[in-house]
Amino acid sequence: MDIIDKNILASMYVCSLTGEDPITHCIKKTNLSESYINDRISNLQKNTLVTETKTLTEFGRTALHVVLAGGVFDIIHPGHIYTLNAAKALGDVLVVVIATGNTAVKMKKRHPLHAEEQRQELIGALSMVDLCLIGHEGDIFKTVSRVRPDIIALGYDQVHQEKFITDGCKALSLNVKVARLQSPIPEYSSSKIEKEYGEALHGI
Repeated sequence: MDIIDKNILASMYVCSLTGEDPITHCIKKTNLSESYINDRISNLQKNTLVTETKTLTEFGRTALHVVLAGGVFDIIHPGHIYTLNAAKALGDVLVVVIATGNTAVKMKKRHPLHAEEQRQELIGALSMVDLCLIGHEGDIFKTVSRVRPDIIALGYDQVHQEKFITDGCKALSLNVKVARLQSPIPEYSSSKIEKEYGEALHGI
């Protein structure tokens, strides 16, 4: 399957979560004409990858590898870019989940500098990210159930245990692989940047 067909299927997958029109989304993603995209979709329908209503069939969904990654993403830095690029390289579609403000406090022991909607908008604008969602508080598996990923990518410093995630996915009848990403070199973290910035301000 070539990259254009993959992009069309990826657009249909994303639109199944957002409610957007898949043709409009495909045009934005590929810069191809509507008539050309419709011709490609007709071929995908003949191959039972796409339904008559321009949604993915079960077979069409298996043609995609969806990667799910998550985090607070409060201060975007090169470590985030490295991690998200590495996550996208694992599959065809990258869905990123932004921690809510309350979840961020539990994870980081501090309030984030930016509201969850701002963090969602910022991460969603990155080229490697196909869709950015705000997570559910208290139950990560609600988002996992919605996205139904093939791979969950964990950052090198995320506290989630692989067995906890795989067991939770099995309870949802999902066969999900967990990938622990390597740390960027040099290592970056929002907390470290915030600390160094605060120290610099106090030194002025």
